[in-house]
Order: sequence, then structure tokens, then C-alpha cells
Amino acid sequence: MIEIIIALIIVAILSTLALTNYGSYKERTMDKEAKANLKLIIAAEKIYKLEIGAYYGTTQIALINENLRLLLPTDEKNWKYITTVSAGNACAEATRATDATKRWKMSNTEDEPGSGACP
Repeated sequence: MIEIIIALIIVAILSTLALTNYGSYKERTMDKEAKANLKLIIAAEKIYKLEIGAYYGTTQIALINENLRLLLPTDEKNWKYITTVSAGNACAEATRATDATKRWKMSNTEDEPGSGACP
């Protein structure tokens, strides 16, 4: 009986550790998704400017996909994406759908996405 109780305690401890690590793993994975999509948007913005002569700005993901020829998720379950143009520069922003304080941004003058919002 004591062996079974000890085994259950060990399983409970391992389960607790696994669940806490899963939450941080999921957060890191979602951040990587947003950063990768921002890099795609900025690359597409640069191509769009070469073809059309100006950057493209919109707050609608369907228009981003259509005009920049991307296939970003349109359900906005994890992230909401927008593109803005100011002072001749393009900026793409990803905002967490469930937590508006979690944001990543990237402009055409940056090499890597950073936290924050577009100007």
C-alpha cells in the first residue's frame, strides 16, 4: 500500500512539472509563430513595393493575404496582424488575440522582430 502511495506522489510531482513547462513552451512557440509571420509580411512588403512602388498598409488580414500574396491564418485565433505605412516605411504588427498587451512588431528597416507596437 505504501509503495502505491509513493508511486502516486511521484506521478503527481512529475505531472505538475510537465504542466508548468508546457505553458512556457506553448508561449515560446506562439511567439516564434508571430515572429516568423512578421518576417514573411515584411519580405512580401518589400516585393510589393518593388512591383507597385509603395508599401501596403491595412488592418484586415484577408487583404494582407490577398495583396501581399500570403497565406496567413485568417481565423485570428492566436494572432491579429496589421500593416502600417508611415514616413515611407512599412511596419507589421502581431497582437495576441487573447492578450492585447502581448505584441511584436517589425519594420522594413529592422532585421529581427521586437516587442512593442508600430508607430
